[in-house]
Amino acid sequence: MTTSRAIKYIFAGGLREDYFIGADGKVRLREVGGNALYAAVGARIWTEHVGLLARVGSNYPAEWLKHLNERGLDTRGVKVLDTPQDTCTLHTYHSLEEREDTNSAEHFQRRGQPLPEALSGYVSSTNGQEERRRFGPLAVRPSETPRSYLHARGAHLAPCEYVVHQTLPATLRRNGVRFITCDPSVRYMQPSFSEELKQVVNGLDAFLPSEMEVRAFFGAGLKDLWQAAEAFGAMGARLVVIKLGARGQYVYETATRRKWHVPAYPARVRDVTGAGDAYCGGFLVGLAETEDPVQAALRGTASASLVVEGVGALYALDSAAGLAQARLESLRHSVRIV
Repeated sequence: MTTSRAIKYIFAGGLREDYFIGADGKVRLREVGGNALYAAVGARIWTEHVGLLARVGSNYPAEWLKHLNERGLDTRGVKVLDTPQDTCTLHTYHSLEEREDTNSAEHFQRRGQPLPEALSGYVSSTNGQEERRRFGPLAVRPSETPRSYLHARGAHLAPCEYVVHQTLPATLRRNGVRFITCDPSVRYMQPSFSEELKQVVNGLDAFLPSEMEVRAFFGAGLKDLWQAAEAFGAMGARLVVIKLGARGQYVYETATRRKWHVPAYPARVRDVTGAGDAYCGGFLVGLAETEDPVQAALRGTASASLVVEGVGALYALDSAAGLAQARLESLRHSVRIV
């Protein structure tokens, strides 16, 4: 259970109500989720005093917040609004790797179930994240960061609104947060946001896009992912990590121009939801505690491997003691210098 102690690591982004149609055809309805939560779980595997920074509506289940506190995830940074808000996310898997997040009643009908009422009119959970100036209802305001969070050692910004990624780091830096990392929203990883992206990336300790987001930003002309990593480094990121899913990650250090390929752990995959977010959580803790990009990447990889072996955002918190460290050690000698 969380206490009044100051937070060491902050995870800003979304807390969601997740609906799933798995690759196996099984349907799961209204489970606690969200990218900030998965990232916080990835960190909590390694450390205590992990805090969530998010906004939810008055209809968000209060018992979920209580349960997150009981599992060691501080929710003092979760602002509950006076009005109901839509925090639903639909994950429809065609395979373990191929996911569709748009709504279709046919997905449920094929499985003999009606469309859940909460998903009526659902389009996407990322609508509006490309807004350049306006804070949406669920966008974290920097001024809402609790005082107990402001002296954290590190903070990670999970995929959310551009305006959050553009404004929150300055508040955190002014208050002494040393390590800040960011996983961008697919909504603004597009060529028309080239100038705005520079504002997000500049000054980050690590920028952690997925391969899909990198290719969306650079377009068909991109031939080499390492060139993309160098380009993001030139924007001002100290480290760039391109997440490759089951193929691991590319890690690039801007100052030294060193490059590593870190493989994924050969996990028995059941559900890949939140894997990239959990990776980012483990990476932040590893970077803050070792200041070594490879050690950070290994922690992120171990966190992701534990998340994908079960179902639900909190599954990995019940992993056997020492398992994450054992997985880290098993991968250490597989890291390849490029």
